[in-house]
Amino acid sequence: MQNRIERQRGFTLIELMIVVAIIGILAAIVYPSYQSYVEKTRRGQAQADLLELVQLMERRYSNGFDYRKADGTAPDLPFSVSPREGNPAAYDISFSGNVTVDTFTLQAVPRSIQSGDDCGTMTIDEEGNRAAAAADCWQ
Repeated sequence: MQNRIERQRGFTLIELMIVVAIIGILAAIVYPSYQSYVEKTRRGQAQADLLELVQLMERRYSNGFDYRKADGTAPDLPFSVSPREGNPAAYDISFSGNVTVDTFTLQAVPRSIQSGDDCGTMTIDEEGNRAAAAADCWQ
């Protein structure tokens, strides 16, 4: 009889638990950064949509020197959510206040999936003045 110690191959439970702990720590660090980038992407899309609507309003003004419809009411926007395609929508887009002959303000109000964004409601007017709840939201 030989007293041989056979080596078993594989992982111990301790090694496996260490790997799981490391993955958990990395996920806890990476996930908030990922969420921040997703929020910035949605915000950027809403800003692009607002700028597109400003251009639409300027074309309207250059045709008739009035931002309003012929009956004096605000024109219909071609879309009212951002992003326009895909679900879920992150922002509701509308006019803020009244549209007059020579003034308007568009706003993008965050919806549920974007409600944690520090920028909050973003606005832009006919002169290109941009505003948001936090500084450096419009880039």
